[in-house]
Amino acid sequence: MTTRPWNFSAGPAVLPASVLEQAAEQMLDWQGSGMSVMEMSHRGPEFTQIATEAEQDLRKLLAVPDDFAVLFMQGGATAQNAIVPLNLVNRQGAGKADYVLSGRWSVKSHAEAQRYGDMAVAASSGEPHTVNGNEQPAWTWFPQADTWQVRPDAAYLHVCSNETVGGVEWADWPAMADVGAPDVPLVVDASSQFLSRPVDFDRIGMLYAGAQKNAGPAGVTVVLIRRDLLGHALPVCPPAFDYATVAKAGSMFNTPPTYAIYIMGLVFKWLLEQGGVAAIEQRNIAKAATLYGYLDSTSFYRSTVAPVYRSRMNAPFVLADPALDATFLEEADQAGLLQLKGHKSVGGMRASIYNAMPMEGVQALVSFLKDFEQRHG
Repeated sequence: MTTRPWNFSAGPAVLPASVLEQAAEQMLDWQGSGMSVMEMSHRGPEFTQIATEAEQDLRKLLAVPDDFAVLFMQGGATAQNAIVPLNLVNRQGAGKADYVLSGRWSVKSHAEAQRYGDMAVAASSGEPHTVNGNEQPAWTWFPQADTWQVRPDAAYLHVCSNETVGGVEWADWPAMADVGAPDVPLVVDASSQFLSRPVDFDRIGMLYAGAQKNAGPAGVTVVLIRRDLLGHALPVCPPAFDYATVAKAGSMFNTPPTYAIYIMGLVFKWLLEQGGVAAIEQRNIAKAATLYGYLDSTSFYRSTVAPVYRSRMNAPFVLADPALDATFLEEADQAGLLQLKGHKSVGGMRASIYNAMPMEGVQALVSFLKDFEQRHG
């Protein structure tokens, strides 16, 4: 394959080149079936094999316990903002849930959930805060678990473990008993963190993730949910969004996003070939250290997030002179470094370095950062 540019998009994001090559080879004929995956019946033996292997490989990658159902759903993580409360808010008749706000996506989750019940804010990083002696602006830090105000009778507590826009990541999920709510299941939006590190299933009730960040193309959302949390949907919840219905039908209640599931399954196999999640985590640690290490070594660039909360997946940064932003992006594109513009709500730059971004791509970015600073600093 011809050398491709380095794609730092936050999502839809870079996919492993070998996955794209395999999909291209199988586009017209999947394993001698005479059909493209896009042409298959979702209930036929060919796609049944694809979907079954995808679930099996995901369970192997994350060591998903048997008491968790694996669902492949549509609508993205944004749809889950409604689907989660529709399924869980009335668990045990609670009619209420709590949310930790740490950035754009958790704020959106909370805003949508308020349509369906009493949704309180357990904690928020929406104000400046001192972290290790340094004043941090709003949404650049994460509220510590010992500050959460969780109602012990809430139906669930929702957190976003990686805020893609702000570059804030939090992986030290507490046991809910330690925050005074042992009967409240933790629900995690892990979209940008998914498959980049192991998951402690003993500490969560449910995890969901849009695939287009780190697991595949847009179109499929993975839901991992403890089975005892199934069967509590509100009467107004559509059957296609009822976790119990989707689980009972093996994610085939309606036509699933077949091609997206197929590509995601190829990504799972690629991850297994790389040594699994534990091995990819070590690569992610090294990539993040390389990028943040350079950003911290110069005053020409500045990381915007408190070091202890910096995302391994999404690294926002700014130039000391914002007047150089347009030039930076233009020259980066010319150098084959794509999609480095920060989210419109925060500006600056952002480099997303998901699993499929190799160390060589990060090194190419750091080399460009150094060269740009030498020429414009």
